[in-house]
Amino acid sequence: MQLDLNLLTVLDALLEEGSVMGAAERLHLSSPAVSRTLGRLRAVTGDDILVRTGHSMAPTPYALSVREDVHRLVRQAHEVLSPIRELDPAEMERTFTIQCHDAVAASLLPVLIGRIQQRASGVQLRVLAENSVDTDDLRHGRVDLELGGGRPSLPEFRSERLGDDRLVVAMRADHPCAAGLDLASYAAQPHVVISRRGRLTAPIDDMLAAEGLRRRVVAAVATVSTALQIAARGDALVTCTAILGRPLIEAFGLLARPLPIESPAATINCNWHQRYDSDPAHAWLREQVRASIEEITAC
Repeated sequence: MQLDLNLLTVLDALLEEGSVMGAAERLHLSSPAVSRTLGRLRAVTGDDILVRTGHSMAPTPYALSVREDVHRLVRQAHEVLSPIRELDPAEMERTFTIQCHDAVAASLLPVLIGRIQQRASGVQLRVLAENSVDTDDLRHGRVDLELGGGRPSLPEFRSERLGDDRLVVAMRADHPCAAGLDLASYAAQPHVVISRRGRLTAPIDDMLAAEGLRRRVVAAVATVSTALQIAARGDALVTCTAILGRPLIEAFGLLARPLPIESPAATINCNWHQRYDSDPAHAWLREQVRASIEEITAC
């Protein structure tokens, strides 16, 4: 049997007011409309609900027995359809999953975790590494936020540009090019490319080709830390981001020198699924990530 749940709203008003007229005033309906609904309620339940007693009406035993349940159900329905949009971070207990590459994690997480612990000690972060292939984790809610240079193309995803990060060349401190690089010397050195998909070329190679140059790529690795570790033990150069890459560059004792050619800065994007657009907790997390990136890039 298919039920009209609007009947519960009218039933609740009838049981609270004890009359058709009172229920009509409460619901901003006409008395005939409420009378018709009372007739439907009687047909559905097989009970009179309200009966005439002199100049007033009294609830039947059945009506008295279900009054509290009806009121609770109507209240719960209102809560479901009118969710609270205010958020108290101090009272929040939730685990968020963020996916990003290791340079973003190394630079962002110390700042982000510090902010979160100050404001919402009940929040936990689960941080996942980038996958070598595209997944449906963002779509299916297994990942809350995806941070990096990519930007989803499908309309079901949202993306916010958090900032830009210029490219630099990382090398060991006693590298032959430590004093400075020109384009020819940059191209002549061995290079390690950072690519989660294992690609041996990058946009910089097209720019070099336009100048009649070609660099020698000796390896492609998935993470910045692996690339910088290789650079620390040899002559290989690593082209990476300056700000997000700084903690790892410093951790390996490397130098960062300007890229000897004009190149667009790398974009830092924050991506999420549209299901979280109106989620106050998710919006709060995005604000913490935004503020943390602003703090890092301001240094």
